[in-house]
Amino acid sequence: MNSTPPRVRFPRDDGFHAEVKRRAGAHLEATGLARWGGSAMHAKTGVILGWFAASYALLLLLGGTSPVLAVALTVSVALATAGIGFSVMHDANHGAYARSARVNRAWGLALDFVGASSYLWRFKHNVHHHTYANVDGMDADIDAEPFLRLAPSQRLRPFHRYQHLYGWLLYGVLAVKWWFVDDVLDLARGRIGQLPFPRPRRGELAAFLVGKAVFLAWAVVVPVLVFRSGWVAPLFLLGALTLGVVLSTVFQLAHAVPEAEFHAARSGDQRMPTGWAEHQVRATVDFAPSNRLLGWYVGGLNFQIEHHLLPDVCHVHYPALVASVEAACRAHGVPHHTHPTLRAAIAAHYRFLRALGRRGAEAASGSRLAVLAAPSSS
Repeated sequence: MNSTPPRVRFPRDDGFHAEVKRRAGAHLEATGLARWGGSAMHAKTGVILGWFAASYALLLLLGGTSPVLAVALTVSVALATAGIGFSVMHDANHGAYARSARVNRAWGLALDFVGASSYLWRFKHNVHHHTYANVDGMDADIDAEPFLRLAPSQRLRPFHRYQHLYGWLLYGVLAVKWWFVDDVLDLARGRIGQLPFPRPRRGELAAFLVGKAVFLAWAVVVPVLVFRSGWVAPLFLLGALTLGVVLSTVFQLAHAVPEAEFHAARSGDQRMPTGWAEHQVRATVDFAPSNRLLGWYVGGLNFQIEHHLLPDVCHVHYPALVASVEAACRAHGVPHHTHPTLRAAIAAHYRFLRALGRRGAEAASGSRLAVLAAPSSS
């Protein structure tokens, strides 16, 4: 690993991002809506938190009466936990949940409640991923080496030939790794991948520690005290596996597919071939835009292009903003890719994993790769 991380720069916006924001703003103004979630977001939060609370309470009350019921309620808790991540904490940590920064920060702590650090996540996701989507060496979301090859520039290993089969199981490990390995190591090293970040102090450090303690209390200690059974361990792992697979799959469908473009960052001061906004669209793919139930559950993350261009707009507005974004893309000659259904998106990710496991970078299922070169001195 290079001691000095690469610096990646984007050319000045050619007007594309400005037009996207102008069109989106015009739509919101015409409909009388603010960019935040408002009552729709509050109602949705109540439903998801109610789902979580009911599933958890029933698990504690009835889980000991039937193994099948215990498994079903554990899966329900895991799915509700994913819903909290998709819809509540995600918008809040982007500042899109409410007008008030304090309210956003409070709801952003929902991520700490479910086991991960919102402080670290804001650097990894808001800063690194949203700036350098699909740039190998900068975007930690495509770094699963050596176990998975998620970018054409990454080293191809013999066992990657089967990653389209075993990768889905590895996604299940994400939650446990995130809770107990990644957060701890990132905090200790002061960097995420190659990119440094300021270590948390006082309140943020307290939130990190208290969040881990609260999560372990409700997820492990309370069930152990209630059930007093060794079955708590496999049920915890089942919940973590379910959560990991759901979270990973949803995020992979937007970026790790054949239509998405990739870049590889090397050492030195480097310049991207397109502006930031165009890069986001080329590295991202929407999916299942007509599936309202899916869109509700995943917090609009099936509209990832719109989210990357307008991250401070609440996801409840994304379906109505697609037409504005597509019009701006057409006007500037920027491709806007969409998989029509969830099944089509999963199939595309499967093909992507299979291709990257069997071929070199230049022939990986149509995925385009650019290695960023340091500018010449001339």
